Amino acid sequence: MNPGTIIILNGTSSSGKTSIVKALQDAFDEPYLEAGLDKFIWMLPERYLDRPLWDDVLGLATQAGRTGRQLVAGMHQAIQALSQAGINVIADHVLVEASWWLDCVQRFSDRPAYLVGVRCPLHVLEQREKERRNRTLGQARAQYEAVHGLGIYDVEVDTSRSTPEECALQIKTRVNAGVSPSALKNLKQQIAGFQPHAVHAGR
Repeated sequence: MNPGTIIILNGTSSSGKTSIVKALQDAFDEPYLEAGLDKFIWMLPERYLDRPLWDDVLGLATQAGRTGRQLVAGMHQAIQALSQAGINVIADHVLVEASWWLDCVQRFSDRPAYLVGVRCPLHVLEQREKERRNRTLGQARAQYEAVHGLGIYDVEVDTSRSTPEECALQIKTRVNAGVSPSALKNLKQQIAGFQPHAVHAGR
């Protein structure tokens, strides 16, 4: 059985990943399951969505607590298992921890896994935060520098310039181009032998 395709959308809070996920699901003829960070966070008991328990999940938006690390580890394992079963997956992510980058490289670099950078200028992110009622102000600024720290992608989109549908088309075009994904393979070569703290030091 061929492994399912994995598409990982990496970007800050309010960068537009959720809208792109929906647009991608509509764009592809074959089914893609949504199995990203937002889905896993919403599996938590409702009390975890308020502070102080929220701090045990994603901390101050740039460093996860114990529960958050367990959640992301489980999410990565679930994505790997779905792909192994031949199921296509789209996952929104906020790769602010070096260990998360390393785990993605270790689990997905030998699979048809595309790493997508979802970018947006900071002033646009902050305006979106103000307009949305379900985001903590300051998350995007806190994550802005860290989330794209390693900066190697198969494709990058800018949600300040393109609609979710246009972003989805760019990603779909790359996936259907007949060229194997290379970002995670390149990252594997770059960070081979590095310890997690060394990745942070290099960003």
